[in-house]
Amino acid sequence: MIEILERKHVILATEFDRYVVEHPEFAAEIPRNAQIILQVEGDEEYNEWSRGLAERQREPGQKVAYVKVKGLKPARSRLLKPEVAVQSGEHTESAGERGTQR
Repeated sequence: MIEILERKHVILATEFDRYVVEHPEFAAEIPRNAQIILQVEGDEEYNEWSRGLAERQREPGQKVAYVKVKGLKPARSRLLKPEVAVQSGEHTESAGERGTQR
């Protein structure tokens, strides 16, 4: 179960990093060098684990900033115009060529 919580934390931390880069006004509310504790609405198991992790990593006297999120939007691909090429035998076909041979 710890492995699942760790994976979830990696995803949340990555998304949090993106969010603060895209929303500097939000980042400005967080004290400099604060220990950030991510909390997910309705996920007490993760929240407890996250608080424990933060407590173990926290430096003496360090401020704590709790960041509560409602969840994550569904993941979406960020690929730009992907193309497929299929190789069969000696000939490589592009997606367009396959579509015209039917």
